Amino acid sequence: MHLKYVRLFVIGLLLVVTSCSTVRRTATTPYKVRKEAKREFRGAWIQTVHQPEYAKMTPQEMKQDFIRKLDYLQKCGINAIIFQVRPEADAFYQSNLEPYSRFFTGKQGVAPRPLFDPMAFLVEECHKRNMEFHAWLNPYRVSTSGQTILANNHIYYKHPEWFVTYNKMILFDPGLPQSREFICKVVRDIVSRYEVDAIHMDDYFYPYPVAGLAFPDDESFRKYGLAKGYKASQRGDWRRENVNQLIREIKRTILLTKPWVRFGISPFGIYRNQKNTPDQSGSKTNGLQNYDDLYADVLKWVKEGWIDYNMPQLYWEIGHPAADYITLVKWWNANANGRPLYIGQNVARTMTAGDLARKMKYERGLSQISGNCFWPANEILWNNGGIADSLKRNYHKYPALIPAYTHLHNKSPKEVKNLKTTWTQEGYKLQWRAEQSASNPELAHYFVIYRFNNKEKTDLSDPGKIVKITSKTEYLLPYKKGTEKYRYVVTAVDRFHNESPKGKAKKVKL
Repeated sequence: MHLKYVRLFVIGLLLVVTSCSTVRRTATTPYKVRKEAKREFRGAWIQTVHQPEYAKMTPQEMKQDFIRKLDYLQKCGINAIIFQVRPEADAFYQSNLEPYSRFFTGKQGVAPRPLFDPMAFLVEECHKRNMEFHAWLNPYRVSTSGQTILANNHIYYKHPEWFVTYNKMILFDPGLPQSREFICKVVRDIVSRYEVDAIHMDDYFYPYPVAGLAFPDDESFRKYGLAKGYKASQRGDWRRENVNQLIREIKRTILLTKPWVRFGISPFGIYRNQKNTPDQSGSKTNGLQNYDDLYADVLKWVKEGWIDYNMPQLYWEIGHPAADYITLVKWWNANANGRPLYIGQNVARTMTAGDLARKMKYERGLSQISGNCFWPANEILWNNGGIADSLKRNYHKYPALIPAYTHLHNKSPKEVKNLKTTWTQEGYKLQWRAEQSASNPELAHYFVIYRFNNKEKTDLSDPGKIVKITSKTEYLLPYKKGTEKYRYVVTAVDRFHNESPKGKAKKVKL
């Protein structure tokens, strides 16, 4: 990438992170979502925490298992994988900062034999299938229970003063700047060495509160809270600001490393209950709250441009007495603030309640929602309640492009060139050229191929006309007798998912 491009691009994006006066989309400028959406985020979470099967596999078996999962999920229309690469301040990848995860090899710090890097493998395999790979990190968690045996080279032993224990869990103290610096260092390492499409975090910020058990941050509050003027009664505000700083610094870290990589959050499904907000701005719910209990001010992160997509976990049923799905999906839609908004869906609860059809129909009618992510991917792989069949037959019947991240870049890439047909040893191919570069996100990153009958109107908004989404610059045509006339159109799409407006057309006889 040209240095001039890097400088101008990063400076422009950093303004989003550091300025409160940045011009943003408002909730009145919707992302267009149709019943049969051409653009829709269709993700699935693959968790590794407390998943014993990986540690029992050889690297070759793990590769085969990943391929099986990706192939099946692709058939179900999934276009993004959110994979947990850091469950306990450890690594499902090769890292010089943190030890291999116990959920990967069976014992923390023990390398796989032979050496194998799951994240590198999954990034490559996802991109072969034109699926995004989002690296999912748990920021503060070091151990999920008192049973975790940490490796000798874990950062916990180098800097024990950075950590606290709460409800048998070991956690980075969010109040310490050293904690934020180290977490950002991990993010920088991942983004710089792997071609991930996004960094993803879920709902684990300050831990879920336990009644009668205070979070042990007295020492850091005295040193960094009281010293900055916070009063004892304002500890909650101080905690929220600690998480705010982490989110802001992670976004800045990504921008300075690879500015096209996104940063997404999947928060707990309730921001605040209406009864807890003086201005009645919360949702009409009665449950745990991001703002008050986890100290995660998600709406502020969206408004300030610190995150690139928001994916609240709306895991409840329609009609749930404390957290009704419809109430919450309407509330988040009204508070999207112009950022891409996707909905986290709990497969088991949705299918047990028989809610899938109503949920999909309702959210697709809301202006700000442009996709879903399904928890967990295993439920789709097991076809729980017929979820896989339903996605394939109904809701993911046609391919979908990821919604464009126009707040990062809103210009279309150049159209493809020299579109032609060629006979090869493999068969009759459609081929084209396009300027591409791994370091320039504005250039073509992948291509969309549409097919129309000879006299049919060209309508690139119709997902039913998409026959292939590919990173290759060729497509094997389904040649039969050479008597049927068709018109193929090929468009280019950049790293931000902006698509060239018209595409190049070629008439062929098949």
